[in-house]
Amino acid sequence: MDQILSQGPLFIICLVFMMGIVVVVHEFGHYLAARLYGVAIESFAVGFGKPMAEIRDKRGTRWRVNWVPLGGFVSFLPASARDANDQYASVIGKSFDDLKPFPKIVVSLAGPFANFVLATLVFALAFGVFGSPKYEVLVTSVADDMPAKEAGLMPGDIIRQIDGRNILSGGDATMLILVSPNRAMNFQIERGEALMELSVTPREIVRPNEFGQVVPQSTAGFSLAHSKFIERVRYGPIGAVVAGTAQTGRTIDQTVKMLSRIVTGNMSVHAMSGPVGVGDISRRVVNRIMEQQELTAWQKTEQLFWMLLSVCAAVSVGVGFFNLLPLPVLDGGRVVFHAYEAFTGSKLPSQVEAFALRASVFLLLLMVVVITWGDVLETGLFGRGGG
Repeated sequence: MDQILSQGPLFIICLVFMMGIVVVVHEFGHYLAARLYGVAIESFAVGFGKPMAEIRDKRGTRWRVNWVPLGGFVSFLPASARDANDQYASVIGKSFDDLKPFPKIVVSLAGPFANFVLATLVFALAFGVFGSPKYEVLVTSVADDMPAKEAGLMPGDIIRQIDGRNILSGGDATMLILVSPNRAMNFQIERGEALMELSVTPREIVRPNEFGQVVPQSTAGFSLAHSKFIERVRYGPIGAVVAGTAQTGRTIDQTVKMLSRIVTGNMSVHAMSGPVGVGDISRRVVNRIMEQQELTAWQKTEQLFWMLLSVCAAVSVGVGFFNLLPLPVLDGGRVVFHAYEAFTGSKLPSQVEAFALRASVFLLLLMVVVITWGDVLETGLFGRGGG
């Protein structure tokens, strides 16, 4: 707890850095799509609160940097605002409400799409620089009274496939298991010269994750190592983008699986992380790298850059996907409203829309409280999950 409190500034810096990038990119996606359709944009802000600095462009949009440096927003100009106040007379463009339903849907989807593009570019950069190493994945130990032991997995086994997917790194196996608690998984293993099929059902237990947070995690109870280097696939610019796109797709797929299992009760809701969890993970990444005395300052900086960038990509996918949920207060909910307008030719009755917004705000606040409380526990502030 003392460590957490003493590192408050580091936690805040990491939180601002990580969430700031992801949210600003999200809002910039909305901005670009709205500008494409000629929407009047009153302001694009980085942060919240009163402006610390701002400039106005030739279309009348205020570009603001606000005093509370967490996230940002884009503000479209309602038609009524121009009539009510001359200060908006210089803002060029049409009201968002004057758009047809399809352009409204495009603008709403542009924010999540921008998050997926950011993640793709980060993954593509990593593939372009490092390539993709492939290994034989060896089981080094199997814990007693755990699913792997019960299924017959043994030290020395080589994992070839899990549920039909080729396993070419320890991370491949770990990620598939993490999103599959209480579900039978088909392992294809090589034992000696024989190929065998085993059914392993991971279970969810509370244990430290790779960042040192103590969280509910799906595990089968075995350890892995890379026993043999196979090859390192190198990518050119186009190949790296293709591979980055595929990695973003896999990350979205894993997110969908995790959310569906949370909804069905097969996975704890605390498997999800909010802003506090993101800040805590970033803080732990910084600490872990800076504590490696054998590294030079440049090596630490390089590792820190790539680690935080990888966290940023994962968070960007999470934010993009979360905003696609059909809650009226989120982008996905707005898409539902605009789709209703497209099919019926009229907007949703204002009373129905207002009720849906209030209900979704309540549900969203409840989700935020539950997830944030889990994140707070994971930081170790109350004696759990220190690091």
